Amino acid sequence: MARKTVPLARFPLYGAHSLRILRKRQNLETKMDELIARITSNVGIDADTAKKAVGMIIGFLQQEGPQEDVAKMMAAMPGAQQVVDETPDASGGVMGLGAALMGIGLGMGEISGVSKETVAYAKEHAGEEPVDRVIASIPGLSQFV
Repeated sequence: MARKTVPLARFPLYGAHSLRILRKRQNLETKMDELIARITSNVGIDADTAKKAVGMIIGFLQQEGPQEDVAKMMAAMPGAQQVVDETPDASGGVMGLGAALMGIGLGMGEISGVSKETVAYAKEHAGEEPVDRVIASIPGLSQFV
C-alpha cells in the first residue's frame, strides 16, 4: 500500500511536529487497516464489523492472557490498542466472547475466520511463541483458532 504524504504547507501553525504526529497516526491506522482488509477479503464481512470483531478478540486476549506475552503481541501490532479502546468489552470467557461476536451479526464460520485471521496476523508480527502462549493460557480458546 502506497503511503500518502502530506505537504508541510497544510500545517502552517505547527510545522514539522504536527506532520510527524499525523504520519505516526496514519501508520497506526494503516497497520490495523491491513488486517481489517484481509478479513473483509478472506471472511467476507464488512470493514466496520471486522474492526469491531478484531477489537473484541484482541481485548479479550488482553483481559484473559498472560500480560507479558500480550504486551509483546500488542507492541508488534501498532493501532491494536486504539481498535480495542473503540470496541465494547467481551467478558464471560470464551463463550462470552462468542456471544458478543454473534451480537454484532457474525455466524460461527465468520467468527472462526476472523479469529484465525487475527491470530495469524498477530503471529506474523509478534512471532509464534508469545501468541501461542496467550492462546494456550486461555481455557477452550485453542479449539476456535
